[in-house]
Amino acid sequence: MMIDKANQPSGRLIIDVFKNGEVIEHFDEPNLIVLNSKLIQSQLLGGNSGYAISQIGFGTNGTAPVAGNTGLTGSYLKHIDYVSYPASNSVLFGFSLGSTENNGVSISEFGLFTVNGKLFARRVRSTPLAKTSDISLSASWIISF
Repeated sequence: MMIDKANQPSGRLIIDVFKNGEVIEHFDEPNLIVLNSKLIQSQLLGGNSGYAISQIGFGTNGTAPVAGNTGLTGSYLKHIDYVSYPASNSVLFGFSLGSTENNGVSISEFGLFTVNGKLFARRVRSTPLAKTSDISLSASWIISF
C-alpha cells in the first residue's frame, strides 16, 4: 500500500518574540506531525474528547524532531488561549507565554498536546530562546488537512 503524502496533515508554527513589549523575532516555519497524530485523529473521529488538542508545551531539547517523538524534555505545559478555523481544512491554535511564565530556561522546542497529554506535533528552534522576565511570546500553530 502506498502512502499519499499529499493527504497527510501539515502544520506551521508562527511566533512573535517580544522583549519589553517590542518584537525582536518573528518565527514562521513548518513543524513535524508525529505518529501519535493518527491515534489522536481516530479517537477524535470516534468521539473521544480526551484527545482534543488543548495544551501548548515548551521544552529544552534541541534535538531534531522525529516522527516517533512522544513528549518534550523539561516541558512546561499550559492551556491553548483560543482555537479558530481559518479555512474548512485547517485549525489554528493561538497561544502565548507571558513575562512571568517559564523563566530561567532555554526554550528549544514546542509541542501541541491533547487533553490527556499525547503529543500531536513538535517543532525545534534553530537556537534556544533564553526565557527571562522581559521576554514574552504571542503565537499561532496552524494544522491543515
